[in-house]
Amino acid sequence: MTVDDRFTRDFRETDGEEPLGIRNEIVTGPVSDWATDFSHLEPEWVADPYPIQDDLRQRCPIAHTERFGGGWLPTRYEDVAAVAYDTERFSSRSIIMSNFRPPRELAPMGGSPPISSDPPFHHDARKLLLPAFTKTAVAKQEESTRALCHALIDEFRGREVVDAARDYAQHIPMRVIAAMLGFPPEDGPRFREFIENVLEGVNHPPEERMERMQQLFDYLLAQIRDHVDHPRDDLTTYLINAELYGQKLDPSHVAGTMALLLIAGIDTTWSAIGASLWHLAKTPADRARLVAEPGLLPTAMEELLRVYAPVTMARLVKEDMHWHGVDMKADDWVLLSFPAANRDPAQFERADEVVIDREVNRHAAFGLGIHRCVGSHLARMELRIALEVWLERVPEFGLADPEAVTWAAGQVRGPRTLPLIIGR
Repeated sequence: MTVDDRFTRDFRETDGEEPLGIRNEIVTGPVSDWATDFSHLEPEWVADPYPIQDDLRQRCPIAHTERFGGGWLPTRYEDVAAVAYDTERFSSRSIIMSNFRPPRELAPMGGSPPISSDPPFHHDARKLLLPAFTKTAVAKQEESTRALCHALIDEFRGREVVDAARDYAQHIPMRVIAAMLGFPPEDGPRFREFIENVLEGVNHPPEERMERMQQLFDYLLAQIRDHVDHPRDDLTTYLINAELYGQKLDPSHVAGTMALLLIAGIDTTWSAIGASLWHLAKTPADRARLVAEPGLLPTAMEELLRVYAPVTMARLVKEDMHWHGVDMKADDWVLLSFPAANRDPAQFERADEVVIDREVNRHAAFGLGIHRCVGSHLARMELRIALEVWLERVPEFGLADPEAVTWAAGQVRGPRTLPLIIGR
């Protein structure tokens, strides 16, 4: 079968529609007790989850909920790490906790390899991506990323208030990932829509979610077809031609990996940039110190990643079991809050404080275990360049209205609106 044969067929059967799985009723509304009824989609969690996590860590370190068909929330670092490293008892076939569970038959590849893959398939699928995300490969993108940041700030000229999330942070990973995949840079607004559908729309009815996912995979199919007709030196062409176990990748593997890079590669970094600027805007002492000591930025950046880690992942329990004092059922969700792990005082001194010169900082912002973020070098480069250029060009800034800052709902947390007064 030729490359063209593989991708010119309509592959809705495997890619555009999620296979039927366990479906659960939508569950929203006020939380009665976070220890027994938690929900990461409720307004108070979205606005500020940290006090909730701190309280749970003290009185109920592994919280439970019946929402979404049943799930668990460990809040101690040791428990989060234990789940992350245990691939025998926890599956990654679905990493977004929602009202839908893909069937077990989707393992070991999952819908978005390698993040949705279980061993041993995971190792080989991840290995395919490593060359594109080495430090050397990422370094080649620094110049263009820096130029983009300067161009974005050039657009601020004459304005007293800018939305640092929409006008700055979101555009940086959008443009970088689009360039890596060979997608049109002007498609950025569509990427934002895809991200919101996948990560923030998890409580919509399953039929509506599948329809929205279809829009994403229709877009990816169009890009694949264009690359088949016009091959070029980018990650999409690489995936189309890549081989695993002596065969070209299945179309669902190619499309799923592209979806992963497009969604996760953008929202996580966008959120980290935005959260860092939010902290510096509300903390003048830290902002002034970084402006005066730019050499401290790499250390400060790791602390901002620790304290405002954007990513929470999910796992599915493979079989009924008694685990760390609780009785888990097969196909229960486990929500791995790396933000909660990063604020565990048993793991970090002054865990709830931002210490921008913290020397020892083995945080879990990029995950733990076999699924640790393959794009961590890229994300660090984008965050560093974004902050370097901003602090150089906009050394004085503050929150225009703290109440106007809004945060994303779901498992990737970062500012969605961040109005800043600049030049003061």
